[in-house]
Amino acid sequence: MSPVPPKIRRALMLVNPNARRGSEAVEPIAKRLRFLGLEVMIERFQTPEELAADIARRRHEVDMVIVCGGDGTMNAAAPAIIETGLPMGIIPMGTANDLARTLHIPENFTTAANIIAAGHTRTIDVGVVNGRPFFNVASIGLSAELANKLDKGTKRRWGKLGYAMTALKIASTVHPFRAEIISSNGTSKVKTLQIAVGNGRYYGGGTVVEADARIDDGTLDLYSLEARDVWQLVTMLGAFRRGTHGTWREVRTEKCVAFELRTAQPMDVNVDGDIITQTPAKFEVRPRAITVFVPESNSAS
Repeated sequence: MSPVPPKIRRALMLVNPNARRGSEAVEPIAKRLRFLGLEVMIERFQTPEELAADIARRRHEVDMVIVCGGDGTMNAAAPAIIETGLPMGIIPMGTANDLARTLHIPENFTTAANIIAAGHTRTIDVGVVNGRPFFNVASIGLSAELANKLDKGTKRRWGKLGYAMTALKIASTVHPFRAEIISSNGTSKVKTLQIAVGNGRYYGGGTVVEADARIDDGTLDLYSLEARDVWQLVTMLGAFRRGTHGTWREVRTEKCVAFELRTAQPMDVNVDGDIITQTPAKFEVRPRAITVFVPESNSAS
């Protein structure tokens, strides 16, 4: 493994104590990073605002930020990472860890720490919805209902299985809604169960946004699930896992740099697992907005 570049040595390690897995492993991870040549300062936070404030406050004291948590924690860090321009290391401690999956960062803590210490980087895009950044997917409809109904206890105890358990509970109560999709390609009026706008490649614990989606392609990928009911989705699950759902006539897809979604009544927007905003929702992509540490095979050439 190549040594840490001399100019990148001081690391601010931010820890979500409520992460589903691994918060007890923080000290061993820090010890590993120090062994590999980094000077590590550990900060624990309780709220997204506190996380962003920690990054802003320490920005001139460090050369990188290491975020320990799940996709929601990564999103909370994004505004401050963009503002400061500091490179971000990822220790996946969440349930889905879709950003880490997109970047080929394994859930093994030691390996993730080794990747950060090796110093190979990649610049990636960030999606923005109503001014709030996201890495993976922002959506309305079925997934927002799921996020509202999935309590932290179920998520923490059952992990990915908790998503499936909650989805079964809400399946009979979810109905299609009407929306307008606006982009440079025109306006579409749809009756749909869900509209999702993806920036990265994976969401929902490994579901593929679109077969050729990349987190640095400078575009957003939208799909609208225009099935009769949620039970019809069961027959499409394999296609959604592979990202080939656009071949189904019940699924509308579109690729663009910006979208706007309008609904008759305000609807919650699920942003990488958390309800962040409501419709009307404006989406845009900010190309190559953040630098992240990745495996050498996945780094910029």
